[in-house]
Amino acid sequence: MRLTQTLSALACSALLALSAAHASTIAVFSSELIPDAVFARMLGKSYPKECRVPREDLRYLRITHIGFDGKAHEGEMVCNRRIASELIEIFTALYKARYPIEKIRLIDDYGANDEASMTDNNTSSFCYRTVSGTKRISKHGYGIAVDVNTLYNPYVVPRKDGTVHIEPAAAKPYVDRSAPNPYKIDRNDLAYKLFTERGFIWGGDWTNRKDYQHFEK
Repeated sequence: MRLTQTLSALACSALLALSAAHASTIAVFSSELIPDAVFARMLGKSYPKECRVPREDLRYLRITHIGFDGKAHEGEMVCNRRIASELIEIFTALYKARYPIEKIRLIDDYGANDEASMTDNNTSSFCYRTVSGTKRISKHGYGIAVDVNTLYNPYVVPRKDGTVHIEPAAAKPYVDRSAPNPYKIDRNDLAYKLFTERGFIWGGDWTNRKDYQHFEK
């Protein structure tokens, strides 16, 4: 009897462990109103007191993605409700294709510092801020833009004196788009295809500046 009980207990433990391991690999793609705990993280950071976008116009996404380590990771993103369902479709397709995205974290984890987020190669959407070098609210400020694998796909602005402004600054090695870059977004890239076929504009197609990481509505 004791042997039977012991074997039953071991079998039960094995099943529980197997179930837990299986559960940890289940991909999650969800969209919901911003929970209070998440909004508390955003206040004073990506959602400053002067933010004109109503909280109810934003959505909190949970997104499973394949990291640079080849493993599945669960990320989180805030975006405008207008593009939430499309982003779920896009990131689901990227996950199924095992498209590598290193990080998908709220920019609030970086104190809403865009340079810090980009340098860490973070993929994100909403942050109430102006366009770099202007007083105009960015499309990110409305939650209708997404930046993907930011370190490897920089924002590049040629200056009149012949120099180039690069964001993030650490992305200088990836400004030359003809150089080898395993995470380069171009017109042959799956992310480009998935975003643009849903009506997003790619910053890499702009003429007076290039924002290779950027897709906007």
